[in-house]
Amino acid sequence: MNEQIARDVVMVRAIETTDQKQEILSEDDRLYASRSARELAQWQASGKHAEVTGDDFLQQRSDLLLKRLAERNPAFASFAKRRYGLQGLTWALPLLALVLGVALDRITDPHRVDLLSAPLLLILAWNFVVYIGLLISLVIPSRAPGWPKDGMVRRLSVGKLVLPRKMPPVLATALLSFMGEWAQLSAKLTAARLNRTIHLSAALFSLGAVASLYARGLLAQYGAGWESTFLNASQVHGLLSFLFAPAMFIFNLQGFTLAEIEALRFPQTTLAEGGARWVHLYAATIFLFVVLPRLLLALAYNLRAAHFARRFPIDLDHPYFRRLNDTIGVSTGGLLRVLPYSFTVDEVRHQGLVQVAVMAFGEQGRMMLRPSSAYGEEAREILREVDLTDPNVNITAVLFNITATPEKENHGAFLDYLVKSSPRGIAVLLDESSYVERMGDHPDDRARLAERVALWQQFCHFHHTRATVVNLLNPGAHPLEAGLPLSTPQ
Repeated sequence: MNEQIARDVVMVRAIETTDQKQEILSEDDRLYASRSARELAQWQASGKHAEVTGDDFLQQRSDLLLKRLAERNPAFASFAKRRYGLQGLTWALPLLALVLGVALDRITDPHRVDLLSAPLLLILAWNFVVYIGLLISLVIPSRAPGWPKDGMVRRLSVGKLVLPRKMPPVLATALLSFMGEWAQLSAKLTAARLNRTIHLSAALFSLGAVASLYARGLLAQYGAGWESTFLNASQVHGLLSFLFAPAMFIFNLQGFTLAEIEALRFPQTTLAEGGARWVHLYAATIFLFVVLPRLLLALAYNLRAAHFARRFPIDLDHPYFRRLNDTIGVSTGGLLRVLPYSFTVDEVRHQGLVQVAVMAFGEQGRMMLRPSSAYGEEAREILREVDLTDPNVNITAVLFNITATPEKENHGAFLDYLVKSSPRGIAVLLDESSYVERMGDHPDDRARLAERVALWQQFCHFHHTRATVVNLLNPGAHPLEAGLPLSTPQ
C-alpha cells in the first residue's frame, strides 16, 4: 500500500487499540465499516477479475472509519488534513539555497576574478568533506544515530506533538500514540526526502554562485589576479593545476603556465584582463565536483523516497491486521510465542493462551509456550536458546502473574533485554486469573485489582512496553479487540 493509505490504516489501528471501551467508535461502527469495506473490496476485485486482497479491505475500512470520526468531530477532521513541514521544505530550501548562492558572489570584487577565491574554494572543500563522510558511512556503517537525527526525522514526519482543542481524551491519546508510531514507521521515507532536499539545495547553491559570475560578466569586464601571504607562485600553480585538471581534460579548456600565474600576482602587477578563462575553469570544476554529484545523489534519494511512498513498509503480520483480514478469508494465521516469567502455566491456563492466540490472529492462530524463566536469573542466560529474530514467530509475549510485585532489577531487566533484542517488538500479558480467584465481589477487592493493573501498566510503560490484561481461566473476559500492542524496538 502507498504512504497515504498506510497512514490512514495506522491511524485507525491506533484509535481502535486505544479505544478499548468503545467510547468514540462503537461496536456497530466497527462492524459496519468491516462489512461495507468487505463488500467494496469484493466489488472492486470483481471489476478487475481478481481476488480480494487485504490491502484493499484495510484501505476501504480505514477510509470509512476516518470519515465517520471526521463527521462527528471537526477537530479530528482538521487533524486528519494536517500537512507536515517537509512538504514546504522540499521546495523552500532549494529556492533559498539558490538565492544565497547568487548573493554569495556579491561579497567579492565585482571587477575581479580571484584565482584563490575563498567562497568558491570553500564550496569545493565542503563538498569534498561531505563525499568523504558518505564514503566512510558506506564502508564503516555505524549503529549510532547519524544524519539525519532521530528528533529531526520525527519533527518532519509528524510535526509538533500538538493536537487541536475540543477533542475527546481517548481520541487525543490515540492520536498521540499514532504520531509516535508513524514517526517510527516513516523514518526511512522522511530521511530519504530530507537527503534529497539537502543534495538538491547544495547543487542549486553552487549553481547560483556560478550563474552570478556569468551574469555579472555580461555587464562588466573581469580581470584576474591573486595574492597570498603564505603561498608563492609555484605553490599556487600546483594547487590550481591539481584542482582544474579534470575540467581542463573533460571540457578541453585552456590551461595556464607558471609564468602566467606569476604575472597575475598582486600587487606587483595591475589587474590583468582574461578573467573569462578563470570563470570557465571554476564553473566547469564546480559542475563536475559539486553540481553533477549532488544532482545524482538527489536523484538516488528521490527514487528511494518514491519507492517507499509507493510501497510503504508496514507490517501486515501484526495481529490487528491478521484478525481483520481473517474476516475476508485472506488471513494466514500467526504464531504467538509466550515466555512466562516466574510463572508455571498449568493445562487449563495453557488452553487459555491458545484462545489468546486465536483472538489475536484469528481462527488459524497458534501458540508456542516456552519453559518458564526463573525469578532472578540473567535474561541473557535464560534466553540464550531463544531466537528472538525467528521470522516464523509473529509475536513474542512475556507472561507475568499479576499477583507478583514488579521489580526493576528482575522483571524490568527481563523486559529491557527483550525490547533491545527483539527487532519487531514484544507484547506483555498480565494474567489476572489467580488474583480474581482469590478476591470476592466486594468493591474494595475490585479496586485493589484496578490498582494492581495500573501499577503493572505504569511499570511496563517505564520499560517501553505496553501491557495487556488477560484472564487465562476465562479468556473471554478480556477480548483482544485491537490485537496485542507491541513495544517499539529500541
